[in-house]
Amino acid sequence: MTLIDKARQGRITTEMRTVAKNEGVDPEYIRKQIAAGRLVIPRNNHRKNIDIEGVGAGLRTKVNANIGTSRDRNSLAMELKKLHTALDAKTDAVMDLSTGGDIRKIRKAILAECPKPLGTVPIYEVFVNATRKCKSKVTLDTEELFDTIELQAEDGVDFMTVHCGITRVTVERLMKTNRVTGIVSRGGSFLASWMAITGNENPTYEHFDRLLKICRKHEITLSLGDGLRPGCLADAHDRPMLQEMIFLGELQKKALEEGVQVIIEGPGHMPLDTIEANVSLEKSVCNGAPYYVLGPLVCDVAPGYDHITSAIGGAIAAKAGADFLCYVTPSEHLGLPEPEDVKNGVMAARIAAHAADIVKLGRKDRDRGMSAARKALDWENQEKFSLDPSKFDVVKKDRRFKKKAGDKTCTMCGEFCAYEVDSKLRGGAV
Repeated sequence: MTLIDKARQGRITTEMRTVAKNEGVDPEYIRKQIAAGRLVIPRNNHRKNIDIEGVGAGLRTKVNANIGTSRDRNSLAMELKKLHTALDAKTDAVMDLSTGGDIRKIRKAILAECPKPLGTVPIYEVFVNATRKCKSKVTLDTEELFDTIELQAEDGVDFMTVHCGITRVTVERLMKTNRVTGIVSRGGSFLASWMAITGNENPTYEHFDRLLKICRKHEITLSLGDGLRPGCLADAHDRPMLQEMIFLGELQKKALEEGVQVIIEGPGHMPLDTIEANVSLEKSVCNGAPYYVLGPLVCDVAPGYDHITSAIGGAIAAKAGADFLCYVTPSEHLGLPEPEDVKNGVMAARIAAHAADIVKLGRKDRDRGMSAARKALDWENQEKFSLDPSKFDVVKKDRRFKKKAGDKTCTMCGEFCAYEVDSKLRGGAV
């Protein structure tokens, strides 16, 4: 039985109780939302030591960090360093997007050291292996694809991105448009190219029932990927993107009927004034399923700073109802991220998520605590309430000079500290 099956029978599981406790909500609420497909708890049956995380309606906005090798940079030691950097920065989930080196070895090593839900994109491993065998053309073997999905499930992967919305119909629509950037999804481009060469349908769409059987067996959460997401503002909300979202909504409904948990992935690049409408559309078309957005990035001209462009969009999306933010690092459009990029990406996404949750969930206590500590020049509690205490401590020690005994001010204002002046004013000392 899957988690959805149990929820529909009225059973509140240990996972549901854990999420309820962590989020401060009634376990019955968690059960109902899982049964309705509006909330997921990604956890493979094979995984034992994992931090249980819920993603979806009424919960804290979660953050995912992407790591993984490429052909040109495939050091396992570096990926493990990035993993621990992301964990130290308090990411809620991790995805291994490796396309270089021994992909299974890398995945298993990451799984062994990752206490958070771990996701993958199985089509990457399939096409990397196929390219190594036959470098002259794009090949895809359906049996190898499903064998890989099964293998990754057996290894313990908790959620998988599958590009089921890339179909002959959606690709045909795409070819009739004048997109600036075309297909920017790696998995989407692989599938679209193979379909164009062979004339065959996307196997994960054509054999969706087979995919669901694997997910039921291992309790895999499907992350239905947006292979036709816009890669720039000019391409946002065109017909191919919208057609794909409609298909994903239909597939989510079918998966839910079969007891399989589903997340819907979303763009990508979107202008500020379209983000709320995009989230509302996903919730309507995809039956309230948890929405997982990459950013979204609100401008195209800030390479090196795209953790900021995505945090702006992520805050708006999460406030509007998006449930899961995939981080974007400063090196997003420049190259494979370094550990410092990973940290900056996680922190930017966490700030966006927190800013949204203040409004979405009314979670203001932490900010109120920080404000009170600032007023009191209480540096210890300011560090406690900070989203990144390590950064707070480093800057505080670096920027504060030795002062006379009892002086708690920082170098921003020093003797002209407004907090001290205000306190004296209120105490009648001014």
